[in-house]
Amino acid sequence: MKRQLDPERKLYTLCILVQDIPGVLSQVARLFSRKGYNIESIVSGETDKPGITRITISILADEAMLEQIAAQCSKLLPVTAVKILDEKTSIRREVALIKVSAVSRSARDEVIQLANIFRAKVMDVSRESLTLEVFGSKSKITALIEMLTDFGILEIAKTGTIAIERGRSTIYDDNKLKEEYDYGKHVL
Repeated sequence: MKRQLDPERKLYTLCILVQDIPGVLSQVARLFSRKGYNIESIVSGETDKPGITRITISILADEAMLEQIAAQCSKLLPVTAVKILDEKTSIRREVALIKVSAVSRSARDEVIQLANIFRAKVMDVSRESLTLEVFGSKSKITALIEMLTDFGILEIAKTGTIAIERGRSTIYDDNKLKEEYDYGKHVL
């Protein structure tokens, strides 16, 4: 079901680097909640730097809201970098596992054909269902789900959006000054 978007608001992606300490994810999520912002998706995972976790958040906002929440995030002590990713200069992907009813052989064959068209992988086969794994853009995953609806979707498990900038630019380009971070760490 598609949600009506406020013309002023659009979907933005924030990437945040944080120290890998207990409670940091909930601390970041609480900041969004306190400001009254709804997180559309949130993904957390390790980075190439030991002890640093990358949090990717998709948020429906206008530019002023986005700038405000990015500034607030950068003030949190465990946060080492915040970057707003531009839609045109970044790559966004999701993963979905989709379990589909496929009781007959012809239904299984059709689902497998659809999987091939969408470059999805068949992860599990039983006499009554198939489970597909699909990786790609949100629109690709949505299109596959719509095509599979006629077969009867039994269950869907999706990740949120992961994102990275194209080219040589990285999240490390705009990180906090080391002195600013160390000052806050030693004051408390």
